[in-house]
Amino acid sequence: MKQLAVLFPALFAVFLVLSCATTDLAKKYPNMVANADPVYAGSIEAQFDRVFSTKLQKSKIEVTFHPRLNSVTLDFRYGIINYRQFWDAAARRQFAEALERYNADYTSKNLVLRYNKSRAVYGKAKGRVEWNSFRFSKTYASRPTIELGYRFRGDFPYFTTTMRSSKDESSSRSGSGNDSSVPESGHVSMYFTRVQADELTKLFDQEYLMGLLDKTVENVDTSSSVDDDY
Repeated sequence: MKQLAVLFPALFAVFLVLSCATTDLAKKYPNMVANADPVYAGSIEAQFDRVFSTKLQKSKIEVTFHPRLNSVTLDFRYGIINYRQFWDAAARRQFAEALERYNADYTSKNLVLRYNKSRAVYGKAKGRVEWNSFRFSKTYASRPTIELGYRFRGDFPYFTTTMRSSKDESSSRSGSGNDSSVPESGHVSMYFTRVQADELTKLFDQEYLMGLLDKTVENVDTSSSVDDDY
């Protein structure tokens, strides 16, 4: 009986600790789909503008799924800057729907040459991006608008995502009053062939992403929806 008297309070204390931890986790990661570490999803290729040239440059983009955020990151280098774009579930759906509309316009030959008309013709997504110049330099973060559309380069059309410049959030809240000193993310466009965009859509697919967890993570907690720290 004495052992039970000691055991029950101990178990109750453990229950309280676990309950608090679960509650804190849910508050920290409101979109979590699994309490699991990031999982590598694959890589794709896309084209970027080349500085001082009308030609495009093909680059590799690494794709990672963050279950606690239910976001997918695209890691790439543009110029001397390393970027990490976060695409949440809503933005990924927008990308897939925009590509479907683009393919329909492409097939129907409804594409126009005027970039000011086409660069956001399929809508705008709410984005998040982190960037830095070097591996150990300060990392900045902001929430840019990402335009979904297309653009002709020569006679060839590309499906495009255009990340607008946006100011670093932490610097904007510093109270310095000098807005011109706040770092900004770059204005970055990605150019996709239809095949490249389709490959990214497959990596964006929620069912595919959750399947990665089944293959790489044992005993994943999927009781609430969550995603990693930015």
